[in-house]
Amino acid sequence: MRSLWLLILLAVPVVTLAHDETTPATSTLTVSETGIVPHAPDTAFVMFGLETASKSLADAQKRNSTVMSKVMDRLRDLQIEKERIQTSSFTVSPQYRPPSNRPTDVSPTSPEIIGYVVSNMVTVEIRALDKVGTVIEEVLKAGANSFQGLHWGLREEQAVRLSALKQAAAKAREKASVLSETLHVKLARILSVTEGSQVVRPGVAMARMAMETTAGDTPIASGELKIEATVTLVYEIVPK
Repeated sequence: MRSLWLLILLAVPVVTLAHDETTPATSTLTVSETGIVPHAPDTAFVMFGLETASKSLADAQKRNSTVMSKVMDRLRDLQIEKERIQTSSFTVSPQYRPPSNRPTDVSPTSPEIIGYVVSNMVTVEIRALDKVGTVIEEVLKAGANSFQGLHWGLREEQAVRLSALKQAAAKAREKASVLSETLHVKLARILSVTEGSQVVRPGVAMARMAMETTAGDTPIASGELKIEATVTLVYEIVPK
C-alpha cells in the first residue's frame, strides 16, 4: 500500500505540468512610436582651461594658478555668477625623459621625471546666449590656452521630455487602434509599457579652437534642440 501512495504522489506533478503545457498562449500586439518636440536652447556650457608645463611642479602650479585667477576675474567682469563656474578637471602629469637605446643585456633603469604638466579645465554655464562669443573671446585673451568646445541645453528640459512622451504615447495608441481594426482583433488590455528619451543637440564643432583665432571672429549659432521620446506598448489581443 505504501508503494502505491508513493507512485500516486510522484504522478501528480506530471499531470499538472501536462495541464500547464496545454494552456493557450496570450496573443499580443506590440507597437512603438516616437515623439519629437523641437525647442530653442536657453543655456550654453563652455569648456576651456589652461595647461602649464615646467621642470618644477611648484612652478607649474603657481603659473597655472596665476593665469586662472585672471580668467576668473574676467568672468566676474562679464557678470558670470560663481555658481555657474565649475572646475571639471584638474590633473598633474609627470613628464618622463625618453628612453635611450640600451643594449639588451643592460638592466632597465627607473624612468626619470624631467617636468610636469598641470591642467585645469573649467565649465561655465551661460544663460545669456548673446554673451557666448564674448565669453570665449575674453577667457582666451585672459590666458586660457585650451578650448574644449561648447554644448547647448534647456533649463526646463524635463517639461519638454514629458511633452515628447505624451506625443509618442498618443501616436502608439493610434497605431495600435488602426492595426487592430485592420487585423479584425480587439485590444483587450495593455500588458507592458516601455519608454525612453534623448536630446538631439545641434551639430556644434567640439574640436579644439586654434588659439590664434579669437572667438569674436567666429559667429556662434545656437540652432535648435530636438527632444525625442519613444514609447512601446504591448497589448493583449482577442478575436472580435
